[in-house]
Amino acid sequence: MLKWSLSVAALLGAALFLAPGALSGAGVVERAVPVPVPALDVKPSKGEQVAVLAGGCFWGMEAVFQSVKGVHSVTSGYAGGTAGTATYAQVSTEKTGHAEAVRIAYDPRKVSYGTLLRIYFSVAHDPTQLNRQGPDRGPSYRSAIFPQDEEQRRVAAAYIEQLTRAKAFPRPIVTRLETGSFYPAEAYHQDFFWRNPTHPYIVRWDKPKVAAFRNAYPLLVN
Repeated sequence: MLKWSLSVAALLGAALFLAPGALSGAGVVERAVPVPVPALDVKPSKGEQVAVLAGGCFWGMEAVFQSVKGVHSVTSGYAGGTAGTATYAQVSTEKTGHAEAVRIAYDPRKVSYGTLLRIYFSVAHDPTQLNRQGPDRGPSYRSAIFPQDEEQRRVAAAYIEQLTRAKAFPRPIVTRLETGSFYPAEAYHQDFFWRNPTHPYIVRWDKPKVAAFRNAYPLLVN
């Protein structure tokens, strides 16, 4: 969502000026970036596992991961700050230390943590944009991974290194590995993509992400 003034006409009209490619100059994911399979992954285990990822507005991140086979639920929220300031109004001040994030509950026997990271880097957001994503500006829109244990941290760090060595992106990856609790966002933010399919922001910035995922990973679509 936008925290600075932008007319609906400009928001929609900007699509006409996008350069072709996986990641446009405006930060729109138009098609998947061809990233390699992670060389290191979390070992599959019984029971539900959790991943927490931040990469810009949580509306689109939530919709992408809700489309993944093996994902049980996705919750939009805030990570990296404190419980007392985990509200949209406070996070929007860019002074709380939170990042807009999603909590992904998934079955590791159906989709691995490494696969979720692959989707995260290739279609869910642009990991080369610092403290911004598309039209949104500020540290709450940063690219960040919040590992839930040391194994996730090792896998995430190794994958960033692998992508960097492979020169998967034309610019440096700025994704950070962080610690911090996750706090669910307000109810009106949950399932926003599906409840508001004609919202200008969803049409302009988030539908291309979901389409890119479905086109690039048809076997993973639920």
